[in-house]
Amino acid sequence: MKYQSVMENLMCELNDQEGVLSLIMCEQTKYTNSSYTVGVFEVLQSLRKDKFLCDINIETNVNTIIAAHKIVLISASPYFHKMFTNFSNINLNHIIISELDSTIIEILINYIYSGEIIVSKDNVKVLLAAANLLQLDYVKNICAEFLQTQLDPSNCIGIKAFADLYNCMELSTSCQTFIKNRFLEVTDKDEFLSLNSVDVINLISCNNIFVPQEENVFECVMNWVKHDLNSRKDFLPELMEHVRLPLISKHYFVNKVIDEPLLKCSPKCQFFINEASTFHLIKQVQPFKVLETIQCKPRKSIGFEKVFLLYSLQEKVGGLTYWDQTNLMSAPTTTNCYITGCLTVINDQFVLAMGGVNLRSSFQCVEMLDVTSPSPCWIPMMSMLVSRQDFGVGTLDNCVYAVSYTNIL
Repeated sequence: MKYQSVMENLMCELNDQEGVLSLIMCEQTKYTNSSYTVGVFEVLQSLRKDKFLCDINIETNVNTIIAAHKIVLISASPYFHKMFTNFSNINLNHIIISELDSTIIEILINYIYSGEIIVSKDNVKVLLAAANLLQLDYVKNICAEFLQTQLDPSNCIGIKAFADLYNCMELSTSCQTFIKNRFLEVTDKDEFLSLNSVDVINLISCNNIFVPQEENVFECVMNWVKHDLNSRKDFLPELMEHVRLPLISKHYFVNKVIDEPLLKCSPKCQFFINEASTFHLIKQVQPFKVLETIQCKPRKSIGFEKVFLLYSLQEKVGGLTYWDQTNLMSAPTTTNCYITGCLTVINDQFVLAMGGVNLRSSFQCVEMLDVTSPSPCWIPMMSMLVSRQDFGVGTLDNCVYAVSYTNIL
């Protein structure tokens, strides 16, 4: 009755003011209290801690009981929403979640009520797994972001496997990129040696792993096999199929690959060695010939990107300068000095210097530089039929065409 009396008095006061207030005509305005939600959840969290009006008890793996409000859990988690809105569970007031650690459940329940959570290197993996189960996407995503900041050659393989397990695609992709870019460091760590054969093949078959030379891929395969020789030696032929032996330098191939005892025992490995030997023989006779097989195709590593900048006369010999990744590099000087001569490039790999006039006489000389070689050097090639200067040169289908302005007799 007292409450009713107060309301009646208030309505009378409002009626008395109707003739006093005069407002201009305008559209209605919507206002939002930015602190409203925070304040509400602070009250709900306080009620939970006091176990007041709680209607669900969560029992953990160590028999700890965590009290909560169903409506709050339902609003934050599709997992709880499906559980508590099921008709058969309407009156459910006690559940057991034995899959998760009690401390982690407490952290996530606090997050649901407060929107705040602390992620550390000690709890990130169990938090992500628990958030995945309870379908707390925000927590799962920030855990994945945290793991991404922790990537290192010693742990990136394990983090990628963890990301794949819980379908963290962005984290998995970041790990994959990290592994490819830091291939030499990654394959030098214990995690690589613990991989199974399928994972090793998936890695070394990539066309864009960062390796300065194919010898590095060969060495990592042999190290992996020898780490557990008895159980892994049978995988060697399948692994060697993805090592691009033709791209290994001739010197390394002759001294390290051909004489490897494990390869001699395998007919399939011997086939790959013979294939590489044939490649090296062909390249001696036809250096510009491109064999259309994956084993002969250079990996798309940024380590092989080189941009040529300058050919200059330096004390009667020619000097070539190019950009290699982040540094200006000087190639070995040419045997001859190609004044008024030309440079051209074939297959983004071979540089040809030709023609022109040296300080003593005209010449028809041609020299070649293979810039993908670990130790590039100029190699004399078959001379042009006539001496040329002030001429143009171009390449088409691995053939070199010289168009002369002046033929020197």
